[in-house]
Amino acid sequence: MKIIRNNIPNAITSLNLLCGSIACIAAFSGSEMLCGGLRGYEWAFILIGLSAVADFLDGLVARLLHAVSAIGKELDSLSDLVSFGLAPALILYNLMVEQGAGGWALVSLLLPVFGALRLARFNVDTNQTTTFTGLPIPANAIFWVGFTAWYATHPVALWLVVLLIVVLALLMVCPLRMFSLKMHNLSSLKQNWAQYLQVIATVAFVVVLGLPGLAAAIALYVLLSIVKREK
Repeated sequence: MKIIRNNIPNAITSLNLLCGSIACIAAFSGSEMLCGGLRGYEWAFILIGLSAVADFLDGLVARLLHAVSAIGKELDSLSDLVSFGLAPALILYNLMVEQGAGGWALVSLLLPVFGALRLARFNVDTNQTTTFTGLPIPANAIFWVGFTAWYATHPVALWLVVLLIVVLALLMVCPLRMFSLKMHNLSSLKQNWAQYLQVIATVAFVVVLGLPGLAAAIALYVLLSIVKREK
C-alpha cells in the first residue's frame, strides 16, 4: 500500500506529461479542423490546460499523502518542459510556418531551450519558495496560449513575433524576482496587493478579450513583479 500511495503523485505527474505530449502532436495539425469541430491548435490549448490541472494536483496530492520525493520533483520538471515549454513552442512554430515565416519559425525553439535552463536552475535553488527567479515556465505557456489564440486569426508582423520569443525566453532566465500567487495571509492587502490585482485583472482580461487576454495577464504579471520589486 505504501508503494501505491507514494506513486499516486507520480502517476498524476505522468498525466501532465502525457497531455503535453499529445498537445505536441496536435500542434502539428495547426489550423486543420480535427474531431469535435476544433482545430489542431485549439486541441493543443485544451491539452496544455489539462497538463496545468495535473501539475497543480500532483504537488497537492503529494503533500496530502506525505509522498513528496526527489524523483517526483525531477519528473515534474521533465513533464513541465514538455507541456509548458515544447508544446506551446510547437503551436507557435506551426502557426508561424502557416503564415509564411519560413526558417524564422525555428526561433520558437528558443522557448523549450530556455525553459529547460529555467527548470534546471529552479531544481537547485532553495530560495524559490515564496518568490521566483525569472518567469515560471507555466506562465510562459499561458502567455503563448493567449498570444497564439490571437495570432491564429490575426496578422502579426514577423519581427514582433520573433521579438516576443526572445523576450519571453530571456525572462525565464533573468534574475528578476517574481511573486507567487500563494497568499499566506489572506487578510493583508498591503502584503498581497499584487496577487489580488493579478487575479482580478486576469479574470477581466479573459472576460473581455477571451483567450488572448491570457497574454495580457502575463504581461501584467511581469510589470507588477518589477513594480513590487522596486517597493
